[in-house]
Amino acid sequence: MTTQNIWFQTSVTRLTDPQNQRVWSLIVSLFGDLAQQPGDRISGGALTRIIQPMGIKPEAMRVALHRLRKDGWIESTRSGRASVHFLTDFGRAQSAKVTPRIYNRAPEIPKDWHILIAEDGPGIHTLDDLLLAENYISIGRTVALGSGPLPKNCDDLVAFEATARSVPDWLKTRLCPPDLILACKDLRDAAKSVTQNRPQDAHPTAWEIAALRTLLIHRWRRVVLRHPGLPRAFFPSGWAGPDCRFEVFRLLDTLSFPTLDALNKLD
Repeated sequence: MTTQNIWFQTSVTRLTDPQNQRVWSLIVSLFGDLAQQPGDRISGGALTRIIQPMGIKPEAMRVALHRLRKDGWIESTRSGRASVHFLTDFGRAQSAKVTPRIYNRAPEIPKDWHILIAEDGPGIHTLDDLLLAENYISIGRTVALGSGPLPKNCDDLVAFEATARSVPDWLKTRLCPPDLILACKDLRDAAKSVTQNRPQDAHPTAWEIAALRTLLIHRWRRVVLRHPGLPRAFFPSGWAGPDCRFEVFRLLDTLSFPTLDALNKLD
């Protein structure tokens, strides 16, 4: 076994999410990173070569693809003797929604904030709609924190422009619970280890690069989509968010984006 093979297998182990990695969700991350554009296709053979090093069996992949087709995320068809898979319009739209947050290297933290408070009654529905449709952070059942100017059409809510004077520990814990703090630290350490231990003469194949990118993006996605974009004062002591982001993108920069032609060429 070559030094590169050892590094690749060790890297797969280090980057695999220890928190119940679901195959269907992993495939969503794969397509979101490698094949999000209209017309992008990944063959069944390429998908197998990318997924198998992660220890995922073909039966599990077939079940996951079946679920994604049933849920409207992916479509599959035949191209000669091979199967090909691609995101549906719905799948591309869902991926596009989160892409800016996942791939933003240096997110700008808004300067203006406001708080909305709902009566525990009809106003709850207005607040719930805003939480679903806009970039709001729930502080409690009837309270939400948002950035930018006050929203329109919220006359049934109490609205305040806000400046953080005091952020108590209970709010920091609610925004960044212990499992998120641990996931962020673990990903930071894993990405740093893979980068530092890569042999100088390593030339991973397109499928190996795709596998590592998929694992990295999948795990980062699970962190960053739970990671609120707030000023530093809102985070608990020891929060590793900035360091984690740095290590994720430092590693991603070494994993050159493989073309679909390269991934599909053996089919």
